[in-house]
Amino acid sequence: MKVSTVLGELNLGKSVAEFDEGLDRYFVDTEIFRSLTTDTVDIIAGDKGTGKTALYRTLKQRYAKIPELAHTEIITGFNVTGNPVFQKLVHIQTLTEGQYRAIWKTYIFSLVANWLLQLYDENTTEEMDELQDMLTVAGLRSYDDSAETVFSRIVGAVSRLLRPSSAEVEVSLSETGMPIVKPKLEFEKDEKKTSPVIDPNEIPYEAALKTLDKALGTANITVWIAFDRLDEAFQGFENIEIPALRALLRSYLDIQDFPHIKLKLFVRKDLFRKVISGGFVNLTHINAQKIEIVWDEEDLLALLAARVRESTQFSEALSLTGSETDIEVFYKIFPGQIDPGSRKPNTWNWMMTRIRDGNNIKPPRNLLDLVEKARQTQLRDEQRSARDVTPGEPLIQADSVRKAQKQLSQQRVEDTLLAESPELAETIELFRGGRAEHNAQSLSEMLLVPVADIRSTVRPLQHAGFLEEIGSNFKVPSLYREGLEIKQGKAFAMTGAEDQSGDEADNAESD
Repeated sequence: MKVSTVLGELNLGKSVAEFDEGLDRYFVDTEIFRSLTTDTVDIIAGDKGTGKTALYRTLKQRYAKIPELAHTEIITGFNVTGNPVFQKLVHIQTLTEGQYRAIWKTYIFSLVANWLLQLYDENTTEEMDELQDMLTVAGLRSYDDSAETVFSRIVGAVSRLLRPSSAEVEVSLSETGMPIVKPKLEFEKDEKKTSPVIDPNEIPYEAALKTLDKALGTANITVWIAFDRLDEAFQGFENIEIPALRALLRSYLDIQDFPHIKLKLFVRKDLFRKVISGGFVNLTHINAQKIEIVWDEEDLLALLAARVRESTQFSEALSLTGSETDIEVFYKIFPGQIDPGSRKPNTWNWMMTRIRDGNNIKPPRNLLDLVEKARQTQLRDEQRSARDVTPGEPLIQADSVRKAQKQLSQQRVEDTLLAESPELAETIELFRGGRAEHNAQSLSEMLLVPVADIRSTVRPLQHAGFLEEIGSNFKVPSLYREGLEIKQGKAFAMTGAEDQSGDEADNAESD
């Protein structure tokens, strides 16, 4: 059998969870997922590509079969595809944090209340009738309970409120009630209803949420509202991003008073850090319910091996029996080393050093993309010089892995480093074509800042994972070197001690 035929059968799925139809089959059931399903955490923080969306998607697919969630319903609080619906907030004037807080609570109330009314249709309880009245008064009753429709309706109401076209329209955008843009409404008295007629000038959201929580309790339902894609919603609009997301975190804290309504937030670690910078009241309460996604090398190996095994025809072609360990599966595909030599690392360790950023984050996306690029590169080589499958000979050769790593580096410089930290792009470009390791003096000369200010200057680069601190020096990780044409070595003259120390660091990094 030809190598090209076998490699053509290897399907690792998509590295981006939104596009991976087979995600549930080879999802690695981690401790983080178990913490989520047992309701011990509410905020899942992770770097790009570490699997936040995969966790959400798997939770959404499996929750109906999880015993602990027998009376729990999960509502998607964001639109999965297209431009993030929350982006609509950048098209209206900047509001106060308190007003954003009112919008988030109105949205949560409207999303869940409309969903509940759709679920029960005409078999409503007294509390549900109150919800119907509140939504009608506020102009937020919707028979399409999707996140996009509900949030768009609220933002549209706020937009009209900020630009009222008629003096006869009652408008309200306080920090204590739901935004309303409706003509005055008066309900006819209904002897069957005991709920009071609602003042159309303002509906306090605390009262609205209390009624919603009571209605859910009567129905024996707890609702989890999942929020994802928050990093995409306000990118480039920091004047809106920070107050809007701080308001969401404060809304999360407020909603903890209602036992049948819970928010589950999937958020980027760097964005979370930005939002809480400068202080955040009750941050300890948030951190107590937050967990960070961390992938160790064993988890990454298990994830890759699971995807290989799920590629049934490929597994059959390699005569995999299912008894092989994860590392044995790996070396059925790859050579023992990329660079030969007694002091050189094995292929797995070589890959691990090249998918990590300066914060030692190893996203599964980087590993999957590296392997897929190596597979595609090897297939192109096989078209030029076809090989037969030979026992003991790797399907993917070392040169294909090297080329794939270069491609990955170029891609991550563009789609992660520069795309996610555009404010750092000009500074990062100064490193292009240089050396990987710097000391304070070389950085001072390159960045044109005093040596005394170097640590504060490069701190954002460290947060972005572009620089890591090694002893008294700083180094660009392998992940970003090829993409910026950065060569291994030091950008400064060395003393004997520095030279020895640097050599040890290079050996440890397996360069």
